[in-house]
Amino acid sequence: MTRLGITRLGMTRPGATRSGLNRRRSAGPGRARLGLTGVALAAALLAGGCGTIPTEPAVALRVGYDTLDGTLPVWPARGGLATDPQATAAVAKAVDEWRSPVNDRVHLPTSGILWLGELDGARLAVVAADVPGESASWLLQLTADGDRFTVDRAVEYTEPGYLVYSDVLPLQLPSGRRYLVSARVDRLLGPNRDPLPVTDGLTGPVPVPSCAAVTVTARLRPSESLPNGKAAERLLDLGTGTPGPRYPLIGDDTGSGSRALAGLDTCGLGARTGPFGSIAHRVHDKASPESVPASWPIDRVATRTLGEVDLDGAGTPARLDELTWRTDEGMMTAAVIRPAGGPPAVSAADRVEPLQLYVVPLARPVVVLTWKNTTDSSLVPPPDTVRRVDRPGLAVLDKPATRATFTLIAPDKTTQRSVSPN
Repeated sequence: MTRLGITRLGMTRPGATRSGLNRRRSAGPGRARLGLTGVALAAALLAGGCGTIPTEPAVALRVGYDTLDGTLPVWPARGGLATDPQATAAVAKAVDEWRSPVNDRVHLPTSGILWLGELDGARLAVVAADVPGESASWLLQLTADGDRFTVDRAVEYTEPGYLVYSDVLPLQLPSGRRYLVSARVDRLLGPNRDPLPVTDGLTGPVPVPSCAAVTVTARLRPSESLPNGKAAERLLDLGTGTPGPRYPLIGDDTGSGSRALAGLDTCGLGARTGPFGSIAHRVHDKASPESVPASWPIDRVATRTLGEVDLDGAGTPARLDELTWRTDEGMMTAAVIRPAGGPPAVSAADRVEPLQLYVVPLARPVVVLTWKNTTDSSLVPPPDTVRRVDRPGLAVLDKPATRATFTLIAPDKTTQRSVSPN
């Protein structure tokens, strides 16, 4: 996801940073002034006795995208139908009619058709869609039915900024996972570390499992922003079972995410009770369950081992880990218990707090509390609390039958966290 020095519409992307543009920015004063001008013009026309108000002509959806790395077009037009005016007009119409889960529309002048052609006996279009209402970028897949195109898959790019600053885009087709790559990609390695054949920017079907994370690695050729290229741009694909609008590719340059997610069911992680899907995105202070969850990962997935816990009283320890990852709303965490002879169990997400509290859904659910241990901090549990694990910075106990509140007392702050039986 390297985006150094790429120019878009006269703006140059800053250096090696992922912060870039704010994904939740407002529409901005420029659009507000434009709207007022339109109202004033309409009033003037009516006052002058004009019988009709002229309408703006339809704006065509560009083919390719106006991103440059020096003089290199990063996303040139690809596909056998990219120069077909009837096909491009039909795609533009379908994209103009599409709406996001919160009913925002695509801004066609700042969007583009990345690929348009025949694939597997059908006509396919891939569009990078700019949705200014949410300051979001969407990857749209469209297929043709006769002369019309329809959006049949839409995923929201989770990283703040523009989708087209990425170099590898995931497609989900009847034949399986494929990747569309930018002109900066010199080679793409699949999950088995084998080079993937690329034709006109598009790979063939790639063996990606439904509910497990696998690594794909891009080698980027030298360019103005990367004078020496980049040997390994690592990405984690969370699996073909990842439902839209969740974006299935996350950054993993260090490889920590691959290690952290090994053996975990990514479909379960993305469920509404799992860590990646448990905190809903909110729009106007209301939960938007059809949007990408606020807890959906961008990158920096990692894990650390907290210790062992005896779950059955038989002396068979299970490993207790803490999972961390970066989201659009900051770092989040979860607890993972890996029994010696069974599937792992994972809590819901918790935002970073002085006192982390997780409920792990085992046959007998347990509560895990972690905090930064210092000589002058102490955890105060409810009276008569029996702890399975009691050590500095970590407590594990059975989930209480009634509401319980735990207090972390530190010199500068007192933090309380509560857990309910339901």
